[in-house]
Amino acid sequence: MPAANQLAAAAATGPSPLWYATRATGVVALILLTVTVALGVAGSARYEAPSLPRLIRAGLHRNTSLLAVAFVTAHVVTTVLDSYTSISLASAIVPFTSSYRPFWLGLGAIASDLLLAIIVTSLLRSRLSQRTWRSVHMLAYASWPIALWHGLGTGTDARLPWLLALEAVCLLTVAGAVCWRLSLARPGAPRALGLTVTALVAIASVTFAAVGPLQPGWSSRAGTPRPTAGHVPRRPAAGGAPR
Repeated sequence: MPAANQLAAAAATGPSPLWYATRATGVVALILLTVTVALGVAGSARYEAPSLPRLIRAGLHRNTSLLAVAFVTAHVVTTVLDSYTSISLASAIVPFTSSYRPFWLGLGAIASDLLLAIIVTSLLRSRLSQRTWRSVHMLAYASWPIALWHGLGTGTDARLPWLLALEAVCLLTVAGAVCWRLSLARPGAPRALGLTVTALVAIASVTFAAVGPLQPGWSSRAGTPRPTAGHVPRRPAAGGAPR
């Protein structure tokens, strides 16, 4: 089939439902992970309000974390099943082994692996020391910015205003929760270090979005393979096309 006919056929086919599902589950997973981190920060400060007793907050934290893992799992499964890109299950689990945007997809694999480690150790909590469990549980804080950067780097919707606003809200929510928690701590080196790290993560996220995904030509710079003569992927709908 001539190249022109292949392009016409690809345009007529339209986007795959799995492609939409991958986008949707990724966005929902980021929102749930944001809520989970914010509730975890509040719990570490023994925060309790009349409208949100500690028992309810703890249950909400547990349920949102499980929902986040469920949506991350769905995100991985739909990504692997979608024929728009060739991403194997191994590449979705083992970081930096994919031919499609290897670094940014690798960040997503790291984030999901960290969440898996948290879930496994939580299930085995009775067999682990409190120190070991708490150390692994702190990985949730690391998985959040990694998941955010994964979405910015490999997502195909980074330029959409509503998604940028949503990611900004998630960033402000986590940064605000962490800063509030640190404000309750005693002044000293740990507090200063925590505030510095939080500020650096926020600045790095905004800077990366401005000089990376929001600039023309990001698709090729991110590591998107060029389509071969025998495979022309289905082109997504307007507003979500790969850049």
